[in-house]
Amino acid sequence: MILTLDVGNTQLSGGVYRDGKIVLTFRCATTKGTSSDELGIFLRSVLRENGIDSKLISDIALCSVVPSLNYAITSACVKYFGIEPLMIRSGIKTGLKLRYSNPREIGADRIAAAIGASSLKLENHIIVVDMGTATTVDVITKDGEYFGGAILPGINMMMHALSSGTAQLPSVEIVEPERACGNSTVTAIQSGLYYGTLGSIRELISRFTKEVFHGEKPIVIATGGFSNLFKESGLFDRVESQLVLDGLRIALELNK
Repeated sequence: MILTLDVGNTQLSGGVYRDGKIVLTFRCATTKGTSSDELGIFLRSVLRENGIDSKLISDIALCSVVPSLNYAITSACVKYFGIEPLMIRSGIKTGLKLRYSNPREIGADRIAAAIGASSLKLENHIIVVDMGTATTVDVITKDGEYFGGAILPGINMMMHALSSGTAQLPSVEIVEPERACGNSTVTAIQSGLYYGTLGSIRELISRFTKEVFHGEKPIVIATGGFSNLFKESGLFDRVESQLVLDGLRIALELNK
């Protein structure tokens, strides 16, 4: 079995694969300063509580956008599983042609999502929208060329910026509002968050389609924690909630 780990700024997401199929997913809050022992004990316990023997884990792949946790999570894999994990970084085999000015700058989660999207073999240009702490919008051509994309604040980050940066605006529940024109402060904020995010992504998709794909319509895939909030918006062709984890599994296969 394969263990995949996506270490994000807000959450650590994990998945276990058996014979290429995901059999378990889990999440926990990302806490800077967490020790390798805390991470290792958590990983083994979450497997045990879900009826999976940690000794059956044969490979581990991970991506991380939290450099301060890289040593701890790698050490946890070695100490508690006896496995040196594959970490997504510049220089490994990805199956992609990286058309980026400096490939070392690309976030590991963006690469993993692009690998996962490319593996779907859709025979079309692809735009991946990963909606987490930050929202990333990435471009992959039908020929497997990764051109980069755009990064903007995630919807939760925008909400916290409003509440912490102003004297009177409150934190609100992030939901799809019933109408765009809010008739209270709370509904006005919810509208701004939801439709502001929707409009930003729609504009980026439109511009990427013209600039990179020369007007040829791409397939737009959403992933990440907030993707389901926009599932019925008509913006996405498909929602693949485990795209990053799938990309990690595929990266393992490519680098064996």
